Amino acid sequence: MEMLKPVPVEINVQDCYSPVSESPLSDTAEPGCIISAAIWETWFQKWVGTMSGNLPPADLYELSLRLTTDAEIRSLNAQYRHQDRPTDVLAFAALEVNYPQLPESLPLYLGDIVISVETAKRQAKEREHSLTTELAWLATHGLLHLLGWDHPDADSLTRMLQQQEVLLKTVGLNSESHTLLV
Repeated sequence: MEMLKPVPVEINVQDCYSPVSESPLSDTAEPGCIISAAIWETWFQKWVGTMSGNLPPADLYELSLRLTTDAEIRSLNAQYRHQDRPTDVLAFAALEVNYPQLPESLPLYLGDIVISVETAKRQAKEREHSLTTELAWLATHGLLHLLGWDHPDADSLTRMLQQQEVLLKTVGLNSESHTLLV
């Protein structure tokens, strides 16, 4: 696999979940963060770089990542998906299938990813891997949704899971055998 140069990505990380029991991935992690904003930015730069062939060219891509609780994600899930229950990740894409023709010099806003840390902790325990791996897995899933990927059937789910595995490997992580419900 050819290693692509990281693409400039500006990420706004909002950590609204503070009771994290694992040690932070980095000494520079903010209080309550399992992964520092700097590491998230590095990861998203690599992930967007890997996917850049599927994006309109831009000098800078932007997105936001919100780490939150089950209560907040449940509220968002009810409001936007009409499912009154918590979920692990939600993605709110800013791009349509036909990308806008913007000058490359303007930042291209991809959208928002919201992850429930409470759900991620439960899933990490069930799947017997670290919270860091689970959060990265969910972030790649959200990113692919921002880029237009979906999984309405088993074949598209398999392709999406395989792409998530590729993205995780670019940052030195492995999800083991991770599955989602269609």
